[in-house]
Amino acid sequence: MLKIGDYNTLKVNHKVDFGFYLDSGEQSNILLPAKYAPEDLKEGDSIEVFVYKDSEDRPIATTLKPLAKAGEFACLCVRDVNDSGIFLDWGLEKNLLLPYAEAPRELKPGHKCVVYVSLDKASKRLVASAKFDKFIEKKDIGLKEGQQVSLMVCRIVQNGVVAIINDKYAGIVYESDMFEKLNIGDRLTGYVKKIREDKKIDLTLRKSGRDEIETAKSRIMEMLLESGGTLKLGDKSPPELIKQKLKMSKLTFKKAIGSLYKERRITIEEDRILSAL
Repeated sequence: MLKIGDYNTLKVNHKVDFGFYLDSGEQSNILLPAKYAPEDLKEGDSIEVFVYKDSEDRPIATTLKPLAKAGEFACLCVRDVNDSGIFLDWGLEKNLLLPYAEAPRELKPGHKCVVYVSLDKASKRLVASAKFDKFIEKKDIGLKEGQQVSLMVCRIVQNGVVAIINDKYAGIVYESDMFEKLNIGDRLTGYVKKIREDKKIDLTLRKSGRDEIETAKSRIMEMLLESGGTLKLGDKSPPELIKQKLKMSKLTFKKAIGSLYKERRITIEEDRILSAL
């Protein structure tokens, strides 16, 4: 069955001057315009394409990769605003519609916003919603503490950031678990720190336990190599300076250099560490 708003692997039915018609498995074939077709494409070949509806409401195929498909979140840039709605650049020739009713604030060309992309059941067109909270799973949390997850920052709050987790859940990264400034739309790897009784999720950007220390040790040795064997950080360095330079807490830094010292890979002085390699 053809999936509009998603990727499909379709067979080339026949070629025309302006492109290729692909077998959709339904009543009508779908056009892949010539400008999106590989030069060596021929009848009988199978090709992966993204299928959506064009400005004339017809299903059309493209080999371009949109920034999001149906069922995914993305941070998109406003391309145009008119009486019909807000139009977002999502990587395809036709912009993605964000209806005014789905925009929580005034948006102008150049603004960025996090949206959820879905398939309108009536029109079968892809639409965006910036009121993404209603698309987040809040009850059946299929995650476990310590699990590595994919994050996208969707909101800045007073004590941290809110992030979309695996395109399905949402959680918060507190400032104490951040080592650099995060902006809306940033994508990064994180870890589930805690799932609370109310199903709210606390996140961290730090690996837990031994993994965190091993990662910190690798980071310190990389910095020593880049700086010619000397790193001007020590036991008395301010936590903010360590956080700024190494993207880790002072506690993690002290544990890591202690381990490196025991392994005789560094020597430690009052205000700096030196590579022993």
